Amino acid sequence: MLRLSNVVKDYEIGSEKKRILDGINLAVNDGEILGITGRSGSGKTTLLRIIRGVENFDGGIIDLDGNVITPESGYEGKRFLNLNTAIHLQRSFGLWAGPAIENIIRKLNFFYSGDESLPSEDSPYYEELYNTALSYLKLVGLENKALHSSNFLSGGEKQRLILARQLSAKPRALLLDEPVTMTGPDTKQEILDVIKSLKNRLNIPILVISHLPEIHMYLSDRVIYLENQKIIDEGEPEKVLKNFLKKLQPSIELSDVHNKKPCIKVQNLSRRLSLIRVGEVLSIKNLSLDINEGEITAFVGSSGAGKTTLLKMIEGLHEPDNGKICYLHNGDWVDISHYSLQRMELRRKISLMHQEFILPPHSTLREQIAFKLKIKREGAIGYARKKADELGISDELLDLIYKLPDMSEDEKSDILQKLGVTENIYYELFPEIEQEDVESYAREIFDALDLSMDVLDKTTYQMSGGEHVRAFIALSMSTSPEILMLDEPFGDLDPITLRDVTNSLKSINKNFGTTIVLVSHHMDFVNEVAHRAILVNNGGIEMDGEPNKVCRYLINQSNAVYLNQSIKDLAK
Repeated sequence: MLRLSNVVKDYEIGSEKKRILDGINLAVNDGEILGITGRSGSGKTTLLRIIRGVENFDGGIIDLDGNVITPESGYEGKRFLNLNTAIHLQRSFGLWAGPAIENIIRKLNFFYSGDESLPSEDSPYYEELYNTALSYLKLVGLENKALHSSNFLSGGEKQRLILARQLSAKPRALLLDEPVTMTGPDTKQEILDVIKSLKNRLNIPILVISHLPEIHMYLSDRVIYLENQKIIDEGEPEKVLKNFLKKLQPSIELSDVHNKKPCIKVQNLSRRLSLIRVGEVLSIKNLSLDINEGEITAFVGSSGAGKTTLLKMIEGLHEPDNGKICYLHNGDWVDISHYSLQRMELRRKISLMHQEFILPPHSTLREQIAFKLKIKREGAIGYARKKADELGISDELLDLIYKLPDMSEDEKSDILQKLGVTENIYYELFPEIEQEDVESYAREIFDALDLSMDVLDKTTYQMSGGEHVRAFIALSMSTSPEILMLDEPFGDLDPITLRDVTNSLKSINKNFGTTIVLVSHHMDFVNEVAHRAILVNNGGIEMDGEPNKVCRYLINQSNAVYLNQSIKDLAK
């Protein structure tokens, strides 16, 4: 049994002290699942980190199976919690490179050698570790991906691998922070059923944070609702969730799009991904589709179906094996997948948000918008071409350098290292912009996003969870792009914040005519935000049409019974 009594947590931010948790009292019985809900930034993750023993706390008691831990327990208390609990933190994959099964073998090897090194295959106990690891992969339905590199697993597959790795530690309490984030309905259902089965098989306390009310309705025995540092409601899931959703804002109307005028043409696209020892893992063959100007289009489908791969090719970040991705640019069709003199100007009118987006922690939003404007405002490319010529940089190399800020941080850093340059190259190539001028670019989009202008001078640490997301959208929109592309950036937002973001995207689309293309596993979100949904399956298009019909087809196909009760039902 797990019991918390009057637990308190304070953070020191600069010279100020801020209370994050205030007098938390809860008890979770063996074989019980306790759900935790609340707004982004309400302290849910901090609470689990304290129970895990990786976060200090400032007052109160944690009692796990009669072992009492207080703030005075120090290192030994934290070590006890660390050895006797297992946790999965949201958006924190932390996986070893190499075959998926080796992540479990390393964890199991800790009990033999005291560290998570990988034993050699001729070790006397290697076969035992391998078979045990495989049994944990089977427990989460991932045995067919045992030899796949963890780097190439989909977001949902990574979630299941982490769960298997945590279970291999045989914890006395299991802590799950958004365990089905960024997974399709079929994978969500599979993981939820695994967690349900663990309730009886392990007979230990299980705590689950989720922003999705339908997850708690399906999974949780009880739910607590955190707000203003305290537990303000506790009890039957439906009662608590209805109370939580009272603050949900009304959904604004989606804009009308009358003329179906293509602005992107995907023509006969093919891409084959394969891995050594595994073979083909994804094959996109002769895929064609049009994206219409001014529409919000959503790609949906199972985890690993090819949605993100397709989007990255449409964004021009990954090259197809065959085919074209053409954008309508100044009256001409320009292929973004191959170099041309027009491609940089084409990129200037596109803005991206990645699956694992994060704002740099040590600079203000004003500084980040200034950098984006530096390279993407009108006239910046002509200036950069002159500077590149002076520095002896070819136009093709400049084209590559121009693409890098749209890539993930890891990909960008890797390419910059291979080129032998640093990010200072952008300050050499592109014109300066006065930080004060940022306000004239930002004001209109801040109004559309209902963001206060004082957010411009905040760092990430000074923003609320909702501000952080809308600030990133503001950063993406600061250069007035014609096309905005989003790869599941809102998978772990609470429904109240997500409704605000959904309304913001619809306002952007309506007020600026921005074409929006997104990938999402969140069916309620897609139904609210999109004009059109495209179901991707096994690298092809299975269905294309009205979002409600496409999402309902996917839900039925996935046998996702957890979605039988949606936010709309609970918010009545």
